[in-house]
Amino acid sequence: MDRILVPLGEGLSEVVEKRSRFLGHLLPVSGEGQARAHIEAVKKRHRDARHNCWCYRLPGGAERYSDDGEPQGTAGVPMLGVFQKAGVTGLCCVVTRYFGGVLLGAGGLARTYGQAAKEALDAAGVGEVRPWRRLGLNCPYPLLEQVKLLCAQSGGVVEEIRYEDAARLTARFPVEAAPGFALRLAELTAGGLVPEPLGECMAPAP
Repeated sequence: MDRILVPLGEGLSEVVEKRSRFLGHLLPVSGEGQARAHIEAVKKRHRDARHNCWCYRLPGGAERYSDDGEPQGTAGVPMLGVFQKAGVTGLCCVVTRYFGGVLLGAGGLARTYGQAAKEALDAAGVGEVRPWRRLGLNCPYPLLEQVKLLCAQSGGVVEEIRYEDAARLTARFPVEAAPGFALRLAELTAGGLVPEPLGECMAPAP
């Protein structure tokens, strides 16, 4: 199976070139509706900008881009090329330009839009989608910090903590790491805490 790489979160960037400001706004998305909503939200937030150029890549292979009034091929294409080269999908990136009064030329525009997109991706981080095993646990409050640390040491990610009579913790682990966590938890609590299996999911690994 081919590796699936996705952004781990939102990514922002700012590049200044000859007094023009280029603001990158990258968001993980799973479908065209999310991508379009992100584009419209950025356009609304920066309605006073000269250009809001964008591109997106979706799981399944769909790709779109727009130069939003910049010379053809100088904005959306180089932005999209950054993500194609990185092999990252499931994202929408908008780069907003506030014009500084100096023309950059086609080459300058392409480089700067691409740089803003790359820096937004770097800020977001990239992870590989892989199978995880989800576990649930009712944890007494005096043990909560130790259990959270044990999750992290075992390669797990805490998804949710509900504060009830005891802390209800939900976490996910790489499939191969889940048994090790359960064993170390048993050692920590003398067998007093046993995680409840909650099934498997696909999610990016940090």
